[in-house]
Amino acid sequence: MKSIQIEDDLYHYIASQTQDIGESASDILRRLVMPESLLNPEQNNNVDETNTVDSLDNDNNTTQIADLVCQSSAVFSELEGQQLQAIPKMVERWLLVLSIIHKHNPQQFSKVLGMSGRNRTYFAIDKDTLLATGSSTNPKNVPGSDYWVITNNNTAKKINMLKEVAEQVGFSLSEIEQLITIFAPEHI
Repeated sequence: MKSIQIEDDLYHYIASQTQDIGESASDILRRLVMPESLLNPEQNNNVDETNTVDSLDNDNNTTQIADLVCQSSAVFSELEGQQLQAIPKMVERWLLVLSIIHKHNPQQFSKVLGMSGRNRTYFAIDKDTLLATGSSTNPKNVPGSDYWVITNNNTAKKINMLKEVAEQVGFSLSEIEQLITIFAPEHI
């Protein structure tokens, strides 16, 4: 078995093309790029017989890949049911959107811990870490998570932070723009 390195966007696309639980990345790519005429049943049987242990590992890898795929469609589905524009305080609206992103992308959400500005850390696992980075951070818990975020920012900064969060968890550029439109249409 060979290993290849691929960029994140291609990785997410391949993982999003999973049709069956346990389908390996090789199976997905074979289905997507190889014409049916090249798929020889005898050849496939030999591969299955010689790589039994590898296929068990692939099943675990595929499950892990499926867990790491950005669940942007689930985020948008849940956001459609919310009345975001009815929430007058931007900080409450922002925390709700962060909470929904976390709910559907809990493993990828940990990447936000690396987000920071010139003098401030934006996210942490505890309130005290954020309080230590500035005098007016006003940390709040992201509902339904162990994460804390600074909230003493203007709406433009919240939009920029939300863009970065969406990028960190794997949203495409068009999905990020759609997310911002949903979050703060009055600021676009």
